[in-house]
Amino acid sequence: MSDAPNRDELPLPDYDHIPQGTLPTRITGLTEDQVGQLLAYEREHGNRLPVVQVLEQRMEALRNGAEPSGAAVPDMPEVSGGRGGSQVSPETSGPNVVPPFHGNPAHQSQPEK
Repeated sequence: MSDAPNRDELPLPDYDHIPQGTLPTRITGLTEDQVGQLLAYEREHGNRLPVVQVLEQRMEALRNGAEPSGAAVPDMPEVSGGRGGSQVSPETSGPNVVPPFHGNPAHQSQPEK
């Protein structure tokens, strides 16, 4: 049996869907134990090298005296439960525009003689 926590037990909701580039800022408020949970989960499931490296670097910083800072669970609009996509409907959309046709042989200029 593994020491990795279940997905529902992770300190960051929807951890699997957090964009990799935002992970360093998302973990600044976590304790060493919480980062350790993420690291164990990552190694057990995705084992993505860049993610493991970010988590290991944060663990090392915390072990060397860094303090958790910022919100432990910052806003994550890209993984919110809200309805995504455009709110445009036929009533609110703009006019239907047909782009000009390019390359129509009837409109090509004739060479001068």
